Formats: sequence, C-alpha cells, structure tokens
Amino acid sequence: MARKTRTFALILAAAIVALAQLACGSLGGLSAVTETVSGDWIRVYFTSPRYPDDDAYHNGGLDEELAAVIEQAEASVDVVAYDLDLERVTDALIAAHRDGARVRVVVESDNADEQAVSDLRRAGVPLVEDERESGLMHNKFVVIDEQWVWTGSWNMTHNGTYRNNNNTVLIASPALAENYTAEFEEMFAGQFGPTSPADTPNPRVVITVEVGEGEEKQERQVEVENYFAPEDEVAAQIISEIESAQERIRFLAFVFTSDEIADAMLARAQAGVVVQGVIESRNAEGEYSEYERLRAAAHNVLQDGNPYILHHKVIIIDDATVILGSYNFTASAETRNDENLLIIHDAEVAALFVAEFGRVYEQARTTE
Repeated sequence: MARKTRTFALILAAAIVALAQLACGSLGGLSAVTETVSGDWIRVYFTSPRYPDDDAYHNGGLDEELAAVIEQAEASVDVVAYDLDLERVTDALIAAHRDGARVRVVVESDNADEQAVSDLRRAGVPLVEDERESGLMHNKFVVIDEQWVWTGSWNMTHNGTYRNNNNTVLIASPALAENYTAEFEEMFAGQFGPTSPADTPNPRVVITVEVGEGEEKQERQVEVENYFAPEDEVAAQIISEIESAQERIRFLAFVFTSDEIADAMLARAQAGVVVQGVIESRNAEGEYSEYERLRAAAHNVLQDGNPYILHHKVIIIDDATVILGSYNFTASAETRNDENLLIIHDAEVAALFVAEFGRVYEQARTTE
C-alpha cells in the first residue's frame, strides 16, 4: 500500500529488536515487559500559544505533526478523542481509511456534533460515542500500526493546538501500544468508565534504548508505567511517586481538587522537599480547588499567565520522573472518567518537561 510520507514528522524509524517477559526488581518486584529500541524511542511535543491568537499562526502545530504520523500508517490507526475539530487530522484519517488502513475512532458524546466527526462518519470511518450521562470519555490518544502511541494532555482542537498549553508524547513501544489497544477495544465495544475492566496487559515496561553503532553503541534503560482510570486506582500510583520525592516536586495543572494528591505534596513539603506549581487561573480559586492550601504551605504555587488556558496535567519528581496524560487531579478523573496516565522514569525526558515548567512558571510569575 502506497502511503504519502513527510520526512520532518516521524524520523523515529525505530527498530524494535526484542520483546520478552521477565521479572524486574527495579519495578517493585513485579514482572515487566522488556523491549529494545534502536534509535529514538520518544518524541516530546509542547504547544506554543500566542496571544492574541490569529488564524495566520495556525501552522506548524501538533495538528500537522499528528497528521504526518497518520499518513505513515501502514495497517491501522485507532483514535480516542475527547474533542476533535482539526481538519488536517480528519483529512489524514479519511485518506488512510480510503487507502486501506483500518481506521477506527472513539469520541466523547458531548463533542460528537463537531464537523470533523460528521466528516469521519460521512467517509465511512467506524466511530463510537460513549453515550453516557455520568463521567466523560476524556482520553486523547492514538495507536498507529500496533507500535506507536501518541498521548498527553492535548485535545485535538484548534484551541488545544494554538491557544492552550499542552503536551504530547509519541512513543515507540509495542507493549504500550498493546495496552492502549486493549483500552480502545473496550471502549469500542461500549465499555466506559466504571464498566471498564482492570486488564491492562503491560502496566510496567522497561525499554532498552540503543544509540550509536559498533564500538560507539551505548544502551540505557527507561522504565515506563501505564495506568487507566477509573479501573487502575491511578491516584494511588501518583501518590506513591510523590511520596518518593527527595528534593523537588514540580507540577502543572489545569484543575487540582484532589485532597489526597495535595496531602501527599504537602507532606513532602513539610519534610523539606521543594514544591512548585502552576494552576490554570480559571480553576485556581474554584470550589474545592487545592490552590490556596498548596500556596499557603508549599514554596511557590502560582496561577498561570496564559490568557487562554493552561491545560497540562504534569508532575515532575526530582527531575527524574514525569507523570503525564489526560488525568486531571480530580475525583472525577479517578472514579468516573475514562483517562490514561504514563509515569516515565527518565532524566532526559524529565529535563524537557522541566524546561516547559520553567517557561510556564516564568509567564505566571511575570503576570502576577
């Protein structure tokens, strides 16, 4: 099947050369899947909002990046979108469908009247809505050719791409792709929220990254944890990471109302760990928000400075571990919504999120 390619988007032509089950003591004594990847294993993306926004700025964004990845699909593309209004992404999905790839889509019913969704239906792309009154289908992920996972805080919308602060990662991992495909299949079959079974195939993955060749070849290991809400008790996983912090916790939050997660941060702050954070200003002083409590007891917790929206859901632990995904720090995310979360134990990836934190924090500091 001939597929159009764009060289700037997916230079990640990583070769998966090994996949096996083994016991991994560094992951709490639980079994983990181990994979070996030659070359880049991850791409990390952040949006670059401008104010005031203008349609003339709407190029070079994540919509183009995702469309280019979809264009390279050989066999399958599964999309789960809380909100989708991007013509470039929709056009790429329809083209892949017409070229013979298996394309399937799950959307949140509250946003199913978007023109992009109607276009997919009209083109014959199989599409499922969550059709429920309680809780949201809040995921935003894509699985390509059972090898690549695209996920993060980014909604597939013009606002999400060009106005709001967001993150997305693209990871080469058949094991993680298997996890996200299992979650997709549940939703595609109508299992949402509390009806979703706790059956993630590979919640813990060790990726051995090979860089260079011959005598210059080097290896390093990256540990990735993967959880889905509400079935995987995600808050407990987040709290466990927070409790392990020894030096610094940084967070970026669209909304923060979880008493339990805030309690864990405040306990570490009392133990001498530096806690810094930025919360979306529209939600910071809302009912049940943890903003005032965190600001009073932690070191530096600010309201964001983007005139549009800070949409990140990120926690960085000791500049070595990053928690990211669709999961807001709320009871709804924990108990009702369909959500996904990655915990990436890797200082190189953490450094990219630390830099993004610095940009958002500086904007917040200078706006106060």
